[in-house]
Amino acid sequence: MAATAAQRFAEINTPHPPTDTKVLMRRAVVLGGSIAGLMAARVLSDHADEVVIVERDDTDVTAGPRPGVPQGSQVHALLPAGQVQLDRWWPDFTERAIAAGAPDEGRNDAKIFINDELRVAAEPPPEKPILITTRPFLEAQVRARVLESPKVRMVFGRAEGLLFADGPGGAVVGARYVPAGGGDPVELRAELVVDAMGRASSLNDWLEQQGWPRAPMQRMPIKLNYASALFQRDPAVSDTWIAISQTTPAKDRVARIGGVNSVEGDRWIMLVAGYDDDRPSRDAGDFARRCREYFPQMFGDIAERGSMIGGVITYHQADSRRRDFDQLDRLPAGIIAAGDAVASFNPVYGQGMTSATLHASCLSEWLRTGPDVTTEPARGYFERVRIVVDAAWQVSTFADLGLPHITSGQPRGYKVIKWASEVILKASMTDDLTSQRLNRVTTMLDHPNALASPGLLLRALRLNLVGAGRRRAVSSSR
Repeated sequence: MAATAAQRFAEINTPHPPTDTKVLMRRAVVLGGSIAGLMAARVLSDHADEVVIVERDDTDVTAGPRPGVPQGSQVHALLPAGQVQLDRWWPDFTERAIAAGAPDEGRNDAKIFINDELRVAAEPPPEKPILITTRPFLEAQVRARVLESPKVRMVFGRAEGLLFADGPGGAVVGARYVPAGGGDPVELRAELVVDAMGRASSLNDWLEQQGWPRAPMQRMPIKLNYASALFQRDPAVSDTWIAISQTTPAKDRVARIGGVNSVEGDRWIMLVAGYDDDRPSRDAGDFARRCREYFPQMFGDIAERGSMIGGVITYHQADSRRRDFDQLDRLPAGIIAAGDAVASFNPVYGQGMTSATLHASCLSEWLRTGPDVTTEPARGYFERVRIVVDAAWQVSTFADLGLPHITSGQPRGYKVIKWASEVILKASMTDDLTSQRLNRVTTMLDHPNALASPGLLLRALRLNLVGAGRRRAVSSSR
């Protein structure tokens, strides 16, 4: 019997380092040095004599957000599944990140608000300190670990195209880049090229120019607008460690999401987000007003009484998108894609960096089957990636389908799934078991199908009915 999607997802999510690696190629080239490219390079260092990362930005990664990551100043969340993968590839990753300055407070009191209701269900203590950092800090830690390998080197320049073998249907045999600062294009021959160039990837164009089909693309017009600001942490202002507030769309509610994270440097980074015409601005006064009017008290306290570091930074993402390479009937050997080059999601759900780490796990699984990467298209890799993309897409887009400006794209059975999701979400606010099951899915430790258990739904429905009865009893006694 074939493994289910949930079983395959669990295998990809394994915390155990591989023990059966072997060298399959002389050189691999990775186009893009963000999290997806760095993680791919780490995996490839087990299977190639040399790995070359071509990165566009030659700025110091420790100096703050890079030009190639325009959303780098915004709140980023590494979900627990992503931390598991980082510790899988570097068993001391969490400890060294903490030694470098990541917060380690031994706390497990994140405050979660759904429609202004505080979740009171308890979570078990984490096995390791939770990594809550800014994006530049985390990327700097990952880059440093990747470049510790003598097999990996990074060059700076703009990827300009792929090299193909002569003749029709030729495999990808390398990549071309223009060095930073100018100069003649440089050709890098390789047995495998990884496209980790992000949402703006040119891979489809490059394939089409050589007569290969484009990977079909799906889009969901989320029209997300958000703003982030840094503040100096001050216990006199708030004792908040982590706070998340989500207002789900309804006839009497406007969908909004906000978050407060305690990050390195004894700072808070705070986000407020809206959709469509609801646009936070760069004005500090508007930021503070939104925090006070639309979110729980700690948001307003920090925004009004805290010491802001720098200004308010805004960002807009028009859509979630995915490129389904697994659906292509023709695909050249020697090329794969990872990270946002495959799929990018509504960033408020924090799935991007974690998905990138799981794509690296997919790459490791595929390479350990011993493929001839010079002649075999990477179908086994893309089939594994599809499992990860489907899981993240299901969680984020099913939530976004309720936004009022999204009027199409609802799959068959959407109303039933939406009803069941709302029942489970409501029960998770007070029930420990339901909360823990839901959190394992939203943090990408478990596949969404883990919530499809009839027993869990019946438990959640029963809790909803009991809660409704109590509320009616209280109301009638007044």
